[in-house]
Amino acid sequence: MYSRFAEKKGWRLTELFRSENEIGGVRTISTEIKGTKAYRLLRHESGVHRVQRVPITEAGGRIHTSTATVAVLPKLEKVEIDIHPDDLEWEFFRSGGKGGQNVNKVSTAVRLTHKPTGIIVECQEERFQGKNREKALEMLRSRLYTEMQEQQVKSITELRSGQIGTGMRNEKIRTYNYPQNRVTDHRVNKSWHNIGIIMDGEIGGILEYLNNELK
Repeated sequence: MYSRFAEKKGWRLTELFRSENEIGGVRTISTEIKGTKAYRLLRHESGVHRVQRVPITEAGGRIHTSTATVAVLPKLEKVEIDIHPDDLEWEFFRSGGKGGQNVNKVSTAVRLTHKPTGIIVECQEERFQGKNREKALEMLRSRLYTEMQEQQVKSITELRSGQIGTGMRNEKIRTYNYPQNRVTDHRVNKSWHNIGIIMDGEIGGILEYLNNELK
């Protein structure tokens, strides 16, 4: 849905990290989107998105419910977050994604953990480990800055680590109901129909409505 919307807007979307489960489904995916008003339009998408559907393999016609958690983070340009090197734990592993032979043979992918808060970011976009280290640190700064804003604190040491990853991002904000051909945003108590078109990236109207209603 988001990649198709970005394509329609003419935005640049770059996949930074992907991990899949045993059956080929996506467990985690991180992307970077660059384009005019990208963050302004997408900022209210953070939260839990619930999907209700009847799988093809469901002989009894029962509705199955699954969820996806979305986090939208701004890219920091001028704000500096002072991160102590001793608070960082680096792990390096082979990438399973695109990038050619070098990516898959050398431990270029990076997993970075901020020990005081437990925040983890991963990056495998670049073919070289050093570049992925830089990107991971940039992503961590954005995560920490966003958490500081949400918790209304002025320093990393004031962050309440027990609340990292909770709050708005873990509340159910929207339901995609396939049997009823309906998408409902629970924050504004409004529904839109024709779910197929919405999942194909036609979400501009929804995003504009939310930007007008949610401050």
